[in-house]
Amino acid sequence: MTDQAAAGESKSDRAYQAIKQRIEDGQYGPGYRLVLDQLARELSVSPVPVREAVRRLEAEGYLVFTRNHGARVASIDPDQFGHTMHALAIMEGAATALAAPELTAEHLDRARRLNQRMRASMRAFDPASFTRLNHEFHGLLCGACPNPRLRGLLEREWSRLALIRRSSFAFVPGRALASVAEHDLLLDLISSGRPAEEIERAARDHKLGTLTAFQESQAAGG
Repeated sequence: MTDQAAAGESKSDRAYQAIKQRIEDGQYGPGYRLVLDQLARELSVSPVPVREAVRRLEAEGYLVFTRNHGARVASIDPDQFGHTMHALAIMEGAATALAAPELTAEHLDRARRLNQRMRASMRAFDPASFTRLNHEFHGLLCGACPNPRLRGLLEREWSRLALIRRSSFAFVPGRALASVAEHDLLLDLISSGRPAEEIERAARDHKLGTLTAFQESQAAGG
């Protein structure tokens, strides 16, 4: 590969990462239209690597391209979101219950600190930041699950969820307060050594609570 080709590939990768990050952070919401020339100027590259990045993001489902409207951020598919959340509710419930005996006092202290940061972030609510902290919280708990196959399945579904929704808390911000309270309950169950079935049910119901809030918001038209 020539130096010129390597440089072109690097610019395309940079453009890809920058656009993807803006989508996942909610800066580019569903339906947002990308102006490629403007993006190229913002990223200090030519339009070519931006077009390559857009094609890659379109292939991954982040963007849709129409003849007269160009590239737009894909809308949330409620059916896909529901299927993924149902799958995650089952898997996170099982993984959290299996992980509970493996979680040390240090793990639980870190989880409580994350939850406190989530609670503090609600004063100036940033859905993207809240979602990142939420993912880190559940990743910490489920990461101690001793079943590597289950952890792998969770990673794939978390990635799928990031693609489908970016941040569901942007659409149902009122869910954030209840979510933090449910985290407290879950940590109390784990630290007090409650039965695995009780922990699994709490973790599963927690995930389904977010799905229910989203569905009710959609049904209400907002």
